[in-house]
Amino acid sequence: MPTEMLWVAPTCALLIGYLLGSIPFGVLLTRWSGAGDVRLIGSGNIGATNVLRTGRKGLAAATLILDALKGVAAVLLAHRFAPGNEAVAAAGAFLGHCFPVWLRFRGGKGVATMLGIALALHWPVGLVYAAVWLLLLATLRMSSLAGIVAALSAPVSAALSGRFDLVLLFLSLALILVWKHGDNIERLLAGTEPRVGARAADAQSDDLPMNETPLNDSGV
Repeated sequence: MPTEMLWVAPTCALLIGYLLGSIPFGVLLTRWSGAGDVRLIGSGNIGATNVLRTGRKGLAAATLILDALKGVAAVLLAHRFAPGNEAVAAAGAFLGHCFPVWLRFRGGKGVATMLGIALALHWPVGLVYAAVWLLLLATLRMSSLAGIVAALSAPVSAALSGRFDLVLLFLSLALILVWKHGDNIERLLAGTEPRVGARAADAQSDDLPMNETPLNDSGV
């Protein structure tokens, strides 16, 4: 195979992953359901937690699941049509979610999509990710902190399970996710980050629903 052709498969995997990841399910579902534009609600974020601020838990759950499935689909398609480029497709899906061209590169924060990627690439890492996320969310009731720690657990659990080929990918995605949570981190350090379940009047965080019922599957 000519050297220049070696770039075709990874380039296609990256592009397809990006296009899948950039589908803004939070925006589409809220519009189709008549709930309005999620970007004009709450924090303006397109993730599941902000979708919850519409008051429709079903839409928030659907957004969470579909955002995770974007990562799963990208990996599985690469495995089927461009084997060996699953990690490239996964990176594309994550970048597409966080920086979708259709929304002027203002997307979500990647927690749910990274979960889907982890489950598809190496399910034990995905299970650890989900367990850390849900445990911290249930105990500390801070969605942002739960998502950040869960993401940082991925490269660690990949290394501990012997998947050193995935460590750099998970570390890179985790660092981007942490950067996307910059405002949340500032509030965490200042002790002003609201907890899941606080009243609507206190909903200033990108990770806080406007009702009083916690969403255990909170995702961004």
